[in-house]
Order: sequence, then structure tokens, then C-alpha cells
Amino acid sequence: MSFLTGPMHHHLEGHKDLTNHKDPIVLAEPDDLWIPLVNGNAPCTPLVSAGDEVKVGTKIAERNDHFYVPLYSPVSGKVVGVEKRMTAAMKNVDHLHIQSDHQDTTEKPFAPLDYETADWQTLEDFLKNSGMQGLGGAGFPTYVKYLKPENIQCLIINGVECEPYLTADYRNMMNNLELLKVGTLAFFKLSKAQRVCVSVKEDKADLIAELKKTFEGTPVEIRTVPDIYPAGWERTLVWLLEHKRYDRLPAEAGCIVDNASTAIAFGDALQNGMPITRKVVTVSGDAVKDPHNVIATVGTPASALIEACGGYTEENVVLAAGGPMMGMAIPNDKFVIGVPNNGLTVLKYVKNPDIKCLRCGKCTEVCPSGLEPVRINNAEKVKDIETLKKLDTQSCIECGLCSYICPSRIDVTEGIRRAKRYMALVKK
Repeated sequence: MSFLTGPMHHHLEGHKDLTNHKDPIVLAEPDDLWIPLVNGNAPCTPLVSAGDEVKVGTKIAERNDHFYVPLYSPVSGKVVGVEKRMTAAMKNVDHLHIQSDHQDTTEKPFAPLDYETADWQTLEDFLKNSGMQGLGGAGFPTYVKYLKPENIQCLIINGVECEPYLTADYRNMMNNLELLKVGTLAFFKLSKAQRVCVSVKEDKADLIAELKKTFEGTPVEIRTVPDIYPAGWERTLVWLLEHKRYDRLPAEAGCIVDNASTAIAFGDALQNGMPITRKVVTVSGDAVKDPHNVIATVGTPASALIEACGGYTEENVVLAAGGPMMGMAIPNDKFVIGVPNNGLTVLKYVKNPDIKCLRCGKCTEVCPSGLEPVRINNAEKVKDIETLKKLDTQSCIECGLCSYICPSRIDVTEGIRRAKRYMALVKK
């Protein structure tokens, strides 16, 4: 961490009013869906073959390396086969192609469970087999966080959603308060924590009031954080709420952090015996006609969500899978919505020519990871691997603040992404 660091955060204009008070569009499932056979960077093995009939809830694939993650069919229909497609992370991976029969024939892959009467091991097994993943964008297997809940003081349910434009978590919480309650209390039991809170930004007065009403009479505290970016990042959130730093995992600071939409999905699994089959996705920006949150079936092409929101308003746009800060600009809308995806941001293309670095240090001041972004960027240009290691390049979370704050309009974040890819290649 550099001694030059400043506040390590920044206030951003959220533009959340474009979508946060509109009812979500419920998108009809498409005729064809493609389920990404990947969890994080790990491939998932398909359990069905071309010609097989599947139902909503049929287990179709699983990750089975050092982690176990089952994937379930979001529709009923017929398996076409496995095809290579680009994901929202711009990786060419296997996708399971399913043709929907639009009959919504369902099989429950697991029975509902009363978390209050279930013992800890039964609840942990249920969490693992329900296929819960982090719905804040990472897709990390949720059950792993609770395997060894030793010395956990606080469970934090993260509803901060600090990215500009994105309101999927906000809308999901407002529409599913009871499921949020069930999932949060079940996670609290699993965590064996002393305290539990649901955290949101202080400017969400309507949501705060609903949350307080929902959790009245429970141990759950509603805690607010300032309207700053990236307040929703685990490290920043743990610092804001608990005033603790950690090296690798929140558990080192006595915390478990889970996304609010993950808690809602877990509540749905417990009450209704169903895995994640649909996602709330924010489609917003200044280059989409009618910004909305869209409830879409997992495996739906992104183009269908854009079309549901009226289409593009410009010929030249920048499409990001995710928010404008941490989302990745992607060349087309042919990728599909996977379990972790929560946003599509569509912005007008504006060419901002960069100039030489002014050595102002602003990128270092705002970096929430305490890094020196411009030095990393410069080391990447000359492929100085030893300097990249010394500068702790891999700790960058690609939040985009360094590029946003740069008066020279240098895309520092992209330079650091290149540095991380280069380091990974050299390591191989």
C-alpha cells in the first residue's frame, strides 16, 4: 500500500433514478437458451446430452474440482448440445444449448427446508446442493464461506450496490422482502456470528424503512453507509461497518459478507425448493431507449434484454456487461445472461483522446486497494514483471476509479487488466 493514498473512495453520480422506481419487465423465456458451463474460471461438466429432455430444476451440470457447484435447468425442453460461445467476461467457453418447450414443466431438485428446525450440517448441505452462487457478480460458491465459521463476529448482507446505474439488488430487495428475511436469518444461523446486519446506502430512505419493518423483532440490524464508491466492495464495506482491515478474506476480520440477492435466492430455495433460474438485471445508460430492470431467464441472450428496453438510441455505443465502472466493455450483445450477471450498461460512445500523465497522483489517492495504478500501468508498457509483482498488481479489483479520476483521460484500469493477463501468462 502506498503512503500517498488519500480517501480511497469517491462520490459518483449514480443515475439510479432511471430504473429504481420502475416495475421490472418480466421477460418471456426465449425459444433457445445457452447455459454457460463455467463457475468463475472453473469449467462445469455437463450431465445431459443432445436429445435429452429436461425440466425446470433438472440438474444439467456440475463443477466438481475442489469446490462443488450444481447447475440446474431454468426451463423445460430438449438439449441441443454443447456449443462454444463468448461469455460476459469475454471468454470462449462451452455453453449447454437448450430449446425451450415453453411448458414450464418442473421438478424440484431438493425439498424445501425449515432453517429454524434444521441442524447446522443439514442447512450447510442444503446450501451446497442448492447451487447458490454470489449474485453480486463474482459467482463464488456460497457454501464455502460457511464451512468453518470460526470466530465470526458479524454477518453482513450487502445491499449497497455502489455501481452507477445498477439497481437490480435494490429492486430485488423491495420486491422480495420476506425471502430476504428468510435467507438472511438462515445465513445468520450458518455463520454462527454474534451479530448480523443488512447494509444499504444512506440515501435509500424508502428501502431502509421497509427493511426495518421487515426485520422488526429479529436480531438483524439495518446499517447504512455513505454514498461513495466502492462502498459495496467487501474490503471497503468491512472497514466502514467494522473498522477492520484484512489480508485475503473477510473472515480474517471476523466477518462473512454475502450479497442481498444471494440471500433472496437462498430464501427462495429454502421456502420453495427451487434453484436460481431467473436473474434481475439492470439495463440502463444514456444510449438505451427505456431503461428498466428486467427479470430474465438464465441463458437468455443479452440482445433480448436490450430489445425489451426499446433498443439502442445510438449507432455507436459502449456496451458493458455490468456497471460502467467494473463492467467489461464487450463488442456485441450476443452473450447470454449467466447466474452472476446483474447489469447491462449502454452508453453513448465518446472519444476522449488521452494526454501524457501529469504525475498528479489522483489515481493513487482514490485506489481502494491502496495501489499505485499509474506505476503499474507504466510497468506493463515495458513488461517489467518484477516491478509488477512488487506493486502487488494482482490485488487490483478493476473498480475503474483510476481511469475515472484521471485528468489525462488515460485508461489506467485497462492497462492494469493487461498487466494481470501478462502476469498470468508468464506464470504459466
